[in-house]
Amino acid sequence: MTTASPRPPAPPKPATTVGHDLHHSPAVRQAIDAIVAQVKAASARITGPRGPLPGLTESYDALMARAAESRGRALMYPYLGSGVGRGALVELADGSVKWDMLCGIGVHFFGHSDPDLAAAALAAGLDNTVKQGNLISNNEAYTFLDTLLAEARKSSRLRHAYLATSGCMANENALKVCFQKTGGAPRVLAFRDCFMGRSVVMSQIGDTAAYRQGVPLSVLVDYMPFWDPAAAAAMGKARFIDAAVARLREYIERYPKQHACFIFELVQGEGGFNVGDRDFFKALMDVCRAHAIPIWDDEIQTFGRTTAMFAYDLFDLGEYVDVFCVGKMTQACATLWTPEFNPQPGLLSGTFIGEGVSFRVGQRVLERLRDGDFYGPTGRFSRHHAAFAEQVNALIARRPAWFPNVPALTELHGGIGGMMRFTPFGGDKDKVQKAARACFDEGVILFYAGHGPYHLRMLPPLPVFDEKDWPAVFQCVERGLARVAGE
Repeated sequence: MTTASPRPPAPPKPATTVGHDLHHSPAVRQAIDAIVAQVKAASARITGPRGPLPGLTESYDALMARAAESRGRALMYPYLGSGVGRGALVELADGSVKWDMLCGIGVHFFGHSDPDLAAAALAAGLDNTVKQGNLISNNEAYTFLDTLLAEARKSSRLRHAYLATSGCMANENALKVCFQKTGGAPRVLAFRDCFMGRSVVMSQIGDTAAYRQGVPLSVLVDYMPFWDPAAAAAMGKARFIDAAVARLREYIERYPKQHACFIFELVQGEGGFNVGDRDFFKALMDVCRAHAIPIWDDEIQTFGRTTAMFAYDLFDLGEYVDVFCVGKMTQACATLWTPEFNPQPGLLSGTFIGEGVSFRVGQRVLERLRDGDFYGPTGRFSRHHAAFAEQVNALIARRPAWFPNVPALTELHGGIGGMMRFTPFGGDKDKVQKAARACFDEGVILFYAGHGPYHLRMLPPLPVFDEKDWPAVFQCVERGLARVAGE
């Protein structure tokens, strides 16, 4: 008779923190699932655009008046959300529902009441604090950064990052990194019509006089021409690039070793959704390299929404990028840099770097962009842009009087991927601004961009928007433009 060998002792259970146990509790998971189910049920009731509900107009007007009193001036749009939407549809506090083709100027790229992002936000509600900081934070901040850096490293030399609470602050940090790298060189190179944010420094670099009115000028900026397809076609591409390179060399010779950086918007946002050209950028970047001028790629608005996750991949320029900024759709904003630009201790700091909800939701945004079918010439964003262009061309064919020729443009619609613009009324600023408001009243939210000509622009939630809904959106657009044309 044989005796069974004694059973070896079970390996010790890995230690877990109380926080881990809370976030992985089945009861918590069930509760989150139950709340998300309620969000989905409520969101399903949003089925299409509509006007205000009876009885809510007066109370909505009171809310708008209170907001104006708090702010010191009326809101540009009478937009106060109810807190519920469905994809590209959003309900306002007066019960009206509109197509949201602007999404907080590109922030809400996955639309409204997205169940997956709602679940991530609910999980963040369990965190022990709301705000997290540079000195003391939870791990979610660095999980977010690890995911972002893993994508950035695939075709660039970007290796490190610092978080910020806004795109403007990410830009401020990028400028500080460039200043330190160049020993305090006082000048900055930037493109005409660029936009950098509205801090004291960034409003001076941005090429919009109204945004720095009354601000004392203390930043020295040398403006370069941006890529201009119409001008390049008229004079020849090579001559256009040579002229830009000559202008850059002129600045460098006039102010030797005085430039802290050249700020590249590879696709301009506020400037008019102007798409650049690889040969043009590469020629300028080669000159910067030869003169040790740091190359800063500002993708606050472009990241994630072109036909590549990073705009520098769109132009195959990742090897040139020294400093990089991202924000808007990522929820948390960040400045990235290469090892050579790693700043000294003390340069970058701040009480806040963001909120746990921003990091958790931003993490899911990055993962879904990474794993989705969005990019490339046949990806979802390219298909959406083609559907958008088809609608604009059909509208131009129906209403040619609304779309006179604009000599500065090769086409009356443009942009790339989820950055979409079209140019009614000859790009006249007053009429384009009125058209944006009229379209809002007719059920679609969009905005304007450019510096003459002016355009109507869209930043729609393409990952959750159905291509079959473009005609419905443009029905609202057409009604809005008709109101302006009839004045």
